[in-house]
Amino acid sequence: MKKILITGKNSYVGNSFEKWVANQSDKYSIEKMSMRDDSWRNKDFSSFDVILHVAGIAHVSTDPKMEEQYYKVNRDLTIEIAKKAKAEGVKQFIFLSSIIVYGDSTKDKQIIDRNTIPKPSNFYGNSKLQAEEGIKEFGDNKFNIVIIRPPMIYGKDSKGNYPKLAKAARKLPIFPNVDNQRSMLHIDNLSEFIKLMIENEESGLFFPQNREYVKTSEMVKEIAMIHGKSIRLVTIFNPFLRVLINKSSMINKVFGNLIYEQKISKYKDNYRVRNFRSSIEQTESRE
Repeated sequence: MKKILITGKNSYVGNSFEKWVANQSDKYSIEKMSMRDDSWRNKDFSSFDVILHVAGIAHVSTDPKMEEQYYKVNRDLTIEIAKKAKAEGVKQFIFLSSIIVYGDSTKDKQIIDRNTIPKPSNFYGNSKLQAEEGIKEFGDNKFNIVIIRPPMIYGKDSKGNYPKLAKAARKLPIFPNVDNQRSMLHIDNLSEFIKLMIENEESGLFFPQNREYVKTSEMVKEIAMIHGKSIRLVTIFNPFLRVLINKSSMINKVFGNLIYEQKISKYKDNYRVRNFRSSIEQTESRE
C-alpha cells in the first residue's frame, strides 16, 4: 500500500485525486494536510511514501501587492516541504506546476515542445518555475521528484475560465468563432496520470494533456448542445478580438493559443480515460 500525503485540504486537484482512488483503499492510503499555518512543520513525514504537493495560489494576479505572497506560497513553501520530505525519508515528491511557466497564450499558434525555454510573463508563472528549480536539487535515486506542468485543468466544480464559458454557453444565442487552439486536461485524466506516477515510482518533468486540442468556440457549442441549447458561432467580432488578444488578459485567456506538442504528452500507460466529448458530458452532468 502507498501512503500518500496531500498538501492542501481544499485543493481541487487534491480532492479530485482522493475521490479517484477512493475505491482502491487496499492500494492507497490518503491523508490531507492544511498548509494555512505552520503546524505542518511538526508533522512527521516519515510514514509516507509520497507527498502530492498541490497547495498553492492557483490564480493569476496582476496586483503587485500580491507578488511577495506568491513567492512565499508557491516557491518557498514548496521548497521547504520537499526538503523536509527528503530528510524524513519520503520516497517521492509530486509537484503540480503549470503551463503558465511558458508565458501567456498568444495570438499566433506556437507549439511548446521539450526544447521550449520557459518564459513566465507574471509572478504566478515565475513563482512556479522558481519552485521547480528549487526542488530539483533534492532529487536522487532515493527521492524521486515529479514535476507536472498541466495546461488548463477543468472538470465538474472546477474554477477559473471553464465555468464562465459554460455559463456563456447556456445563456448566449451567439458566440465568436475564433480559430484558436488550447491544450486542456480533464481532471479525471490528470488524476489517472498522478496515479500512474505513483504506481510506476516515476521521476522527471511531465506534460499531460487531453488527446485533442480545443477550439474555444467548439467547446462552447458542445456545452450548449449538452444542455439542449442552440448557439450560433459568428465571425463578425473577430477583427476586434484579434486586436484585443494581446491587450486584454481576459480575451487572451479565452481566445489565445497555448498548446503542447502532442508527442511530449504521451506516456507508456494510458492516462487519457476521457475523450473531449465524454469529459464535457461528465463536467456538465448534474450527478
